[in-house]
Amino acid sequence: MTSRDAPPPSSAGHLRNFIPGLYQSHLFKAHPWHGVHIGHDYPFRVSCFIEVVPTDTVKYELDKNSGLLMVDRPQTYSNTCPFPYGLVPQTLCDQRVAQRCMEVTGRTGIVGDGDPIDVCVVSERPIPHGNILLTARIIGGLRMIDHNEADDKLIGVMKNDPAFGAWRDINDCPHAFVERLKHYFITYKQQPGKTSPCEIAEVYGAEEAYRMVELAHEDYKDVYSPQHGALSRAIESDFPGEV
Repeated sequence: MTSRDAPPPSSAGHLRNFIPGLYQSHLFKAHPWHGVHIGHDYPFRVSCFIEVVPTDTVKYELDKNSGLLMVDRPQTYSNTCPFPYGLVPQTLCDQRVAQRCMEVTGRTGIVGDGDPIDVCVVSERPIPHGNILLTARIIGGLRMIDHNEADDKLIGVMKNDPAFGAWRDINDCPHAFVERLKHYFITYKQQPGKTSPCEIAEVYGAEEAYRMVELAHEDYKDVYSPQHGALSRAIESDFPGEV
């Protein structure tokens, strides 16, 4: 292509014709929260951005401004995340998530924590590092409350997992497995000699988990409607029928 063939620099529409997918990931890394689709089979299967894996001695967390992983804190105590852990893109724990928590628990004064909804992904295969995307089938969740903030922890199984792929609901999991997850999330912020700020108000199954995915996605669209609309238009333009 010669300089005469190139589109005017200001013409985004023409530029897209020359470089398909410009607004996705060909030139720039997609933001894991805003630039990745929640999943075309949601709420049953969702995209998951993994931040932390069991071998990490440091707690990593998505920097919401840059989209990069940052060090949140060292893992000071002996408990480590039992499975890969991260977030579901295009979700937000806000008013709808908090309202559902109050409906179920009878509590008042609960607010959303203002973060994407968290997900713990079960897999038989070791995943050596975070900062990756995977697809998981949602099978349940933990309704966690942290300092009066709704902070649900979804539980999913990695797509096509050879050992746990048949699990469809939290009731398919051994009791000890669920207790291990509960113990980790109750204690992962606890300091010696102090009471944990976290509590697990309920363990719920797949149907309620689907509802929480949908509520968190609606909360996200309420707050971040420009980003959601722009991403949907970009996907529809590059991959018609995928949205």
